[in-house]
Amino acid sequence: MAHSIGPSQPQQNQPSSSLPSLAPMSPYGPGSRLHTGDGKAHPLADTLAGVTLILAAIAIATCMFRGLHLVASWTGLVGIVTAAVGQYISVTTSERFVLVCAGVAAAAGFGIGLAHGGLY
Repeated sequence: MAHSIGPSQPQQNQPSSSLPSLAPMSPYGPGSRLHTGDGKAHPLADTLAGVTLILAAIAIATCMFRGLHLVASWTGLVGIVTAAVGQYISVTTSERFVLVCAGVAAAAGFGIGLAHGGLY
């Protein structure tokens, strides 16, 4: 039996079923979220990010008025706590981005609310 020294016969490139698909995932596809990077749903982290955004918006909107310092400081404080818990359990970078931005806004509302009269 003779062995060839030259290049062997080229093999057909057949797709392997064990390789993941390289097609880009659509952010609007079924079951995918717009801001999750891994394509999986993260309902708790998404809820915490949404709650933090709402609390930060309330804290920022009410910190401009001295008479609403209670609302600004308490919503800012709760927003800081929800942002911290969300950071602890978040999985993707985009969730963390939303949580950091909202947490900083909540902290700003909290600080201005404290300057206008505090928590009590």
